[in-house]
Amino acid sequence: MSPGRNRLKFAWLEVTGFCNEFCDHCYADSSPKGTHGTMTLQDWKRTIDQLAALGALDVQFIGGEPTLYPHLPSLIRHAHGVGLSVEVFSNLTHVRDHLWATFTDCGVKLATSYYSDTADDHDKVTNLRGSHRRTRSNIQKALSLGIPVRGGVVAVRKEQRVQEAAKDLVALGVGTVGGDRTRAFGRGSRGAAPTIADLCGHCAHEKCAIGPTGDVWPCVLGRFLTIGNVREAPLPDIWGGARMAKVTAEITAVHGEGAQSCTPPQFLPMCGPCQPCVPSVGHCDPREADAVAGATTIGAPA
Repeated sequence: MSPGRNRLKFAWLEVTGFCNEFCDHCYADSSPKGTHGTMTLQDWKRTIDQLAALGALDVQFIGGEPTLYPHLPSLIRHAHGVGLSVEVFSNLTHVRDHLWATFTDCGVKLATSYYSDTADDHDKVTNLRGSHRRTRSNIQKALSLGIPVRGGVVAVRKEQRVQEAAKDLVALGVGTVGGDRTRAFGRGSRGAAPTIADLCGHCAHEKCAIGPTGDVWPCVLGRFLTIGNVREAPLPDIWGGARMAKVTAEITAVHGEGAQSCTPPQFLPMCGPCQPCVPSVGHCDPREADAVAGATTIGAPA
């Protein structure tokens, strides 16, 4: 697909691989041993400017745990200043006062993962004692400040209270609650090498992900398919370049052309691999809309 027909509208910005949690299923393999990578503050700002110039609409700051990245407030304000809609995907265990102010000032949306209605069950997934209490408390605080929150419940452990977790989020006032299973990437792969077949096929369709070292991936899960590096070349040269064309062809060879016809550009809960979804509206694949309409939100009132 030509760059003209495949406008870049959304990007995940993985600003750090450092995380205070150590979830067994983490697709990014982030942990307390992770780092902020080699992207400088100016590298990120330049990349955000290039995204805006390419016509991007939304960015989502991810990690690792993005709230632990020291320059996150500056990057949020920069993205907001160039007209991008911002969402932060966070475990919500470590939100300082200045971050709350940034969130409200810039109209930031939040997304988080939630594993159970009980602290013991949730904390067994995150491997961080007290994580459930802090996450739940900060969900409540965000909602009290008028900050939109989406929640995702990923089934990780046998007998995990996933339905109860979804109902708890709804009871708290979370408007969008999605569900998913562990995906075979990062620690979730249990050592298996990732394959294109494990992806959904929508990769690089109006979206990309950019990691802490500047690598550009066709999606947040397709980090084994690097299409360039923003520290070595401008993003406009990478998007639609030869390497991207090769990777896109490889994905199409496995999943077929149909996966490239989806709209809007971002993964939604019904797509499977990415959950919770990025801040988008509508359905990414009209052909599947009727089949999954009842499964996109769990635990929510009809």
